[in-house]
Amino acid sequence: MDIRYVVTSLTEGSAEHIYDTLYCARGQAENLIKRHKTQLASDRTSCRSANANQMRLILHTAAYWLMWRIQQAIPKATALAAAEFATLRLRLLKVAARVIESASRIRVAFASACPDAGVFKAIATGLRPAPT
Repeated sequence: MDIRYVVTSLTEGSAEHIYDTLYCARGQAENLIKRHKTQLASDRTSCRSANANQMRLILHTAAYWLMWRIQQAIPKATALAAAEFATLRLRLLKVAARVIESASRIRVAFASACPDAGVFKAIATGLRPAPT
């Protein structure tokens, strides 16, 4: 049995409700902030200008959102389904491919020995917008 104690001044709601909805949610938010900092190095604010540092943080947040969206599009049956952002970056973003651009489409050609070609196809299908 894993018993936990939380001291609070809240009077509304049961102890279980306070723990599950407030305390655990705070911990999850801290974990997401930690992942944002460690996986994408978003805590680097080495520019002299505050505006430049703010723009850097905005770009890091956009990268975080993109990586999160890619992570959500990975099929659950693959080994990458529970991978960290650093692993996704190494396996999915740092890959050599030939990009062929035409008037109506963009084709990406991977090497025949690409180990994650099926995952790329599944991600592209998962990121495709729903038909209107």
